[in-house]
Amino acid sequence: MAALGIVSGLLTGILVLLFRGYVQVPLELMLPLNKSENFEDVPILARIAMAGGGALVLGALLHRLRPRDQVVGVAHVLERLHRHQGHLPLRNALVQFFAGGAALISGQSGGREGPAIHLGAAISSLVGQYFALPNNSIRLLVGCGAAAAIAGSFNTPLAGVVFAMEVVMMEYTASSFIPIMLASAAATLLCQAAFGDHTAFDVPDNIRMQSLAEIPFVGLEGIVVAVCAAAFIQIIKRSRSLPIPALWQRIAIAGAITAAVAIVIPEVMGIGYDTVERTLENRIGLGALLWFTSAKLLVSGTTIGLRVPVGLIGPTLVIGAGVGGILGKLGALALSADGSADTSLYVMLGMAAMMGAVLQAPLAALLAVVELTGNPNTTLAAMIAIVVATVTVRVVFKQQSVFLDGLAAQGVNYPADPVALHLQRLGVSTVMEHRLAQLPPVTHPDAAEAALIEHPVWIIVEQTGATRYLLDATDLRRYLAVNHREDGDADTIKTLNLLDVPGRRLDLADIDLQATIHEAWSMLVKHDVQALCVRRALQTTNTQDKHALAVGVVTRDDILRAAGF
Repeated sequence: MAALGIVSGLLTGILVLLFRGYVQVPLELMLPLNKSENFEDVPILARIAMAGGGALVLGALLHRLRPRDQVVGVAHVLERLHRHQGHLPLRNALVQFFAGGAALISGQSGGREGPAIHLGAAISSLVGQYFALPNNSIRLLVGCGAAAAIAGSFNTPLAGVVFAMEVVMMEYTASSFIPIMLASAAATLLCQAAFGDHTAFDVPDNIRMQSLAEIPFVGLEGIVVAVCAAAFIQIIKRSRSLPIPALWQRIAIAGAITAAVAIVIPEVMGIGYDTVERTLENRIGLGALLWFTSAKLLVSGTTIGLRVPVGLIGPTLVIGAGVGGILGKLGALALSADGSADTSLYVMLGMAAMMGAVLQAPLAALLAVVELTGNPNTTLAAMIAIVVATVTVRVVFKQQSVFLDGLAAQGVNYPADPVALHLQRLGVSTVMEHRLAQLPPVTHPDAAEAALIEHPVWIIVEQTGATRYLLDATDLRRYLAVNHREDGDADTIKTLNLLDVPGRRLDLADIDLQATIHEAWSMLVKHDVQALCVRRALQTTNTQDKHALAVGVVTRDDILRAAGF
């Protein structure tokens, strides 16, 4: 898994580079001054054509796909983890790559990190599927891909690891850390080789709180950010629930809203990191910042809620920066007598608090902002702002993570309960009993004796591939010792019906070797049986016929012991 973690990181890094180039190069060629986010200098009619016309074309193309192929993004990754053991399809990943890139090229208000997470998780899952790895290993590879995508997109290797654990896997386990850390490191090194080792935002090293008098204001910023985060989540929810059945209509409406707002506030188009830079440098006035932040919150929320295939992590950082910039300007006036911090501090705190509140991922948000800015001096203030914002959204506004909210709308309860999470980390191969033999229901005593030579624990009684039941090998051995005598003895039995053997029998169902113990338990409950025959699918070289080879047996007691009961 450590080696596969490196492979996952390298493949994800390559995809991140390709996706970034796919988006950035056309924008640099089209936009003034060859700047990929310079929508402000684009003429009004051109902005309308890009956002509105681009959305129409994108919606028309996606409308031709099957509904199941239209689903993309981080929520799709989480849904596949919950319902399909992390098996992500290739078609959805291709749709995410081309449609997500096209949406960003046309100036839709969203980010590229969400699509990158889907792409990294998908390529990593496909590697696991190609090698027919157990499902618990494929789940771990999905986490590797998510970590590598965040690390490569932002140049934030540590935040990538924590994001994968906190948002995607929703668990911290020692066995998961090494592959995920290696994936994050590999993707980061690859992207650094292409773009250099630079922080995403240039912030002076001396930015920090200047006085303890700022702490109440930092807490107030957390509350204000929480209000904006709750509003952002609500806009996404309401937009998602609009009675608009056709995807092309939803995307067209989102494009029309973006185009209309961009007439007056062109900064809402695209990701908006250039605006974050100007906000950090205190080059945007208070009024302009108010208008931009409000517009970005509304446009990004409706764009994401109407299922335009873009990400939401970028917009949360941009909106948070805007809120922080507004409060920083006000705080500079209120706290000037005590020597208030630079406005840049509050911009950084706003970014961290908004990301933590929207994703309900406080540690990932903290590390992301520290690594994005390269300034650890803000850690204490960021911790306060993030905790206040995250708790306020969760407790006061009763909002969960925006990703989990999207899953809840689909009827998916994610993550599973702690016991289920534990069982999903283990494959049936780790607990199955592989000492077994196979016999037909009616056999010769000599054949039964031969089957016992290797000292099996269980006898699978089946005929023509149809599993009947499981027989304890000890009971068969005891029966033969009493009833099967030497040739010539009058009591010698010629045929043996295994149903005549007194002993313990367990009803059986089949399960694939790739399955997790959680799947095995679900199968036991579904078929109301006491044991499972673990099979590995084999494909002959000369034909396309598949034969399922029995390689082990899992009983209810095996699973309960693995669960610690």
